[in-house]
Amino acid sequence: MNQFPCLIRTSTAGGEVRFALGDPLVDSYLAFVAGRCRPNTLRAVAHDLKTFFAVIDKDPVDVAAADIFSFVADQRGDRSVVRIGDGESKLSARTIARRLSSISGLYAYLLARGDTPVASNPVPRGLSTRRRGGRRQMVPLVRVPRTLPKILSPAEVTALLGALRTDRDRAMVYAMVLGGLRRCEVLGLRLGHVQVAERSLFIAEGKGGHQRVIPISNTFFAVVGNYLHHERPHGIETDRVFVTLKGPNRGKPMTADGVDKILQAARARAGLHRATCHQLRHTCLTRLREAGMELEAVQAQAGHASIESTRIYLHLSDDWLAGEYRRASERIDADAAAELIAMQEINR
Repeated sequence: MNQFPCLIRTSTAGGEVRFALGDPLVDSYLAFVAGRCRPNTLRAVAHDLKTFFAVIDKDPVDVAAADIFSFVADQRGDRSVVRIGDGESKLSARTIARRLSSISGLYAYLLARGDTPVASNPVPRGLSTRRRGGRRQMVPLVRVPRTLPKILSPAEVTALLGALRTDRDRAMVYAMVLGGLRRCEVLGLRLGHVQVAERSLFIAEGKGGHQRVIPISNTFFAVVGNYLHHERPHGIETDRVFVTLKGPNRGKPMTADGVDKILQAARARAGLHRATCHQLRHTCLTRLREAGMELEAVQAQAGHASIESTRIYLHLSDDWLAGEYRRASERIDADAAAELIAMQEINR
């Protein structure tokens, strides 16, 4: 019988979600994660560990490196059939790598405790290979391809906005497509964070616990003002900006699943095949870069801890790349013309 038959979800007195798998060591790790990570991270780690122990039916202290390789093979599936889009079979390499990170985190925690039979982390850091010249290097267990995120065209954004049914929904989309907010940052906005006079938003619950203040278009403030005055229920307890408008959860903060369902329905009405929260954010940051915003400013707007995460928008910005190529080409042509004139002068 499998060690972990189900994922147990509970809530604290304050409404915070907690997860358990029924094993004391794994559950203590999930409690540790809950105390230092965002709810989305906790949920992902819990589901990753459930998936792992559903495939590797062992006591956590008995897991070995061989089990990790077996898990990777299971997640990759039949390699004779691959997707055209990314060349992967079954789960994407990025998903498998994330699950390995969750598993490695569990065993790093058990090692740090020092009171368990776990003597080493069973997740290898990589595979050692020899290169030319006798040098050795570590390669990852799963190679994650560097892919460019998809963005929406102006027509697609317009179609999506037209398919939304409330000012609340339009305000949430504007926060992502005009301000570059993450979904969790939109849901984390409180009434006091909407700084109308400064035309800015205070992001108190950014990724990694980082806070920032970002400017955002007047269009957002006009729509969110309509929502607050005409749609948001009066007399509710929460100060979260975006709340449920109907049903038994009326007046309670919006959830990630709720936002995803709203976008899914709007995509269907608009006839769009794509328009996720992350694609809306990418669309905003790409357009800002194309409009000439400095990379460091885009980094601040996005809330990236490292500018390396922002550099992808150099590649996404077609206008920027075309402009750089055009200027370089003009310099090359000018240099070639000057060299030709100089040669003609010499030969006279």
